[in-house]
Amino acid sequence: MKKGILIIAAVGTMFFTSCKDAGSSASEKVKAENVDAAAARDSKATVYPELTFDETEFDFGNIPQGEPVEHVFTFTNTGRAPLVITNAKSTCGCTVPEYHKNESIQPGETGEMLVKYNGSGRGQVQKTVTISANTEKGQEQIKIKAFVEADKTS
Repeated sequence: MKKGILIIAAVGTMFFTSCKDAGSSASEKVKAENVDAAAARDSKATVYPELTFDETEFDFGNIPQGEPVEHVFTFTNTGRAPLVITNAKSTCGCTVPEYHKNESIQPGETGEMLVKYNGSGRGQVQKTVTISANTEKGQEQIKIKAFVEADKTS
């Protein structure tokens, strides 16, 4: 039994080593002109839109507790490809972003994102809205903050 396993192992080793071409390597098989053509092709494929906001943070200042507020963030596609925002979500349910989902924004065009905050909490609050888009990073962020004054009756 041991001889049979030993013979099979020896034949397998000879089979795998005999199929190997000892005279060439993968890097020698790559042609320089193919590398240049691939680099040119890939440089065209890496054109992305760029989401540039006029402001990335807005401070509502002091607001009464429970007082809803909203702010419009304006942005421009400063890239070289159409921009598509696929999702926008906040860190909690008290902050709601509104935008034109899956709408194509051409290079140089502007758009708007409305962010509503319901005034919940107390003291200094900061909320982040994460925007998913077809930019190179894939995600961008904008922030709102406010100082929520406690309700005088509580």
